Amino acid sequence: MQDIKLVVFDMAGTVIEDSGQVPAAFTAALGKHGIEITAGSLREMRGASKREVIQRFVERQPIGEGKTDVLARTEEIYNSFRTTLSEMYEKDGVREIAGATEVLTWLQKRGVRVALNTGFDRTITNLLLNSMKWDGDLINAVVCGDDVAQGRPAPYLIFRAMEMSGVTSVHQVANVGDTVLDLQAGQNAGVRYNVGVLSGAHTKEQLEREPHTHLLSSVAMLPTLWE
Repeated sequence: MQDIKLVVFDMAGTVIEDSGQVPAAFTAALGKHGIEITAGSLREMRGASKREVIQRFVERQPIGEGKTDVLARTEEIYNSFRTTLSEMYEKDGVREIAGATEVLTWLQKRGVRVALNTGFDRTITNLLLNSMKWDGDLINAVVCGDDVAQGRPAPYLIFRAMEMSGVTSVHQVANVGDTVLDLQAGQNAGVRYNVGVLSGAHTKEQLEREPHTHLLSSVAMLPTLWE
């Protein structure tokens, strides 16, 4: 790990507690528009761009509409999802995964840059970060789902984080996330270390089946990889 210059973290479930708000907001927004989903079908998509998730569910509906109508309906449901999720976070509060701030501080003191990448758009991401009061001293780059052409498992969130952080080699990058798609994105990006954490959406059994270099109970354990 001594050669690592950048650690790219997922947000919800990795450095910020996921208390069920995201699946609840998906279920509420889709249900409001007549699309019923199961917990299992949603769990498979955890870690993806939220707009892309909604579009996939819309495309599965036998509505007989053209692509333009699918996109318009997707945007309508997505706006409902975003409003619902924001209200949930404002009501419930936003909490970090225990030890996350300490790990971010520890990395910065070692000269390792820190980036966050997420399937959320910029509005929700800013809501979370403002609640956490994490600033430029702790976070060097933040990449949102709307910043790239395609979300996870595509590697573009990680590549954009590298570009924004001034790191040019994937061999100097570690990727950390709590979902199957996080690990698939890390594999597709070719990062040196691809680390799964068991603090979020997916179980140890699910993450074990994906390409990874380490599985940790949470980000709080990350410094042990340098020891």
